[in-house]
Amino acid sequence: MKKRFILPLIISLALTGSWAEPAHAGFLKTYKAQISQNRELKNTKEQIKEVFELQDKYTNSHNLDKLSELYSDNFTNSDGFGKKVYFELIKSTWETYSDIMYGTIIRDIQIDGDYATVQTFESALATTHEQSDTLDVFGELRSTANSIYYLQKFGNKWLITAEQILSEKSQLKYGDARFIKMDLKAPNMVNAKDEYTASLDLELGEDESAIASIENQEIIHPIGKPKEIFRQLGEQNELERIFKANNKNINEYATASIGIAKAVPYDETRSRVYVSGIAFLMTRVNVIPENKYITEEEENAQKTK
Repeated sequence: MKKRFILPLIISLALTGSWAEPAHAGFLKTYKAQISQNRELKNTKEQIKEVFELQDKYTNSHNLDKLSELYSDNFTNSDGFGKKVYFELIKSTWETYSDIMYGTIIRDIQIDGDYATVQTFESALATTHEQSDTLDVFGELRSTANSIYYLQKFGNKWLITAEQILSEKSQLKYGDARFIKMDLKAPNMVNAKDEYTASLDLELGEDESAIASIENQEIIHPIGKPKEIFRQLGEQNELERIFKANNKNINEYATASIGIAKAVPYDETRSRVYVSGIAFLMTRVNVIPENKYITEEEENAQKTK
């Protein structure tokens, strides 16, 4: 009886062992492959992070040649500008704002073989000093953007091949305008030919008043000059305008020009009013191009769904 019991037990253990060994070996093989894959992914992310560390280094040192090496020759930016025009704009910015400093925060990295997408938050800060026969004023430029960069691996090197700006705001303030909170609001994205509203909000002191204009500009090179039609702000220090997006497959900027006036007592009955500051605000509006390949019947059918 005992032998009859032991024999099946031995056979059972033997069978279990014969199955367990390959399963264990397969698990170890998979585990090692996973470790290797994770290590390779980590190394790739570090290589991509280094690209953006170098980008900040070269932009802050105004090294155009070294910065250019991080971009592929077929680079295209969010507004359809190629590498040549894009770097002409960078050079022009550095010439205008000699002390401009940039910062980049990487929010996400996605890798697919030899391609990668990197989501970033970028900021820039600069000062300017405007002088003329009648003007001597200091200014401050602040700009922020949420962007997606597209990279491709060429040999052992990752290069930036394209850029998509999701949102962007810039403020250039002179004089007392530097100390006034203001914001130009506009949608980040609109359909071609759709209407959208751009609104300006200011927080003015009791002795301050303002006039302002709001325009929209297509992002082309060189960018056009807005028609400045100044209006008095309302009781809530607000101003808004409605625009119609273009249908030329061109992104736009909503722009605002602001003049700040301050009243100072001149005597017991009179006050002297003078311009104490000016500001220029810009907010990006990405325009979704019109799809001209959808037939009118299909478009109407989509609208009725």
